[in-house]
Amino acid sequence: MFTDQLLTCVDCGQEFTFTAGEQEFFAQKGFTNKPSRCPDCRRARKAQRSNGGVVFDARPSGPREMFRVVCSECGNEAEVPFQPRGDKPVYCRACFQRQRSRV
Repeated sequence: MFTDQLLTCVDCGQEFTFTAGEQEFFAQKGFTNKPSRCPDCRRARKAQRSNGGVVFDARPSGPREMFRVVCSECGNEAEVPFQPRGDKPVYCRACFQRQRSRV
């Protein structure tokens, strides 16, 4: 069956025991990889995810970049939070709301 294994944590570098019971649990769940973090680092990583939502947030910090456009419906100038591609109409806030209510 299973025997205890000594593994090294990728985060802190400390050795930890991957017990026979844990190996059996992993096998029952269909997990094929051994844990790469010790229990303390796994706990810390889980707490970090639950507190911040994600470990790595790729969104830029600071104000959002806005792009000036001419509304396709009323012709007024507007700002939108995306770079228009030119293949679809772009609306000011008021015209966009009217478009949404028609659908």
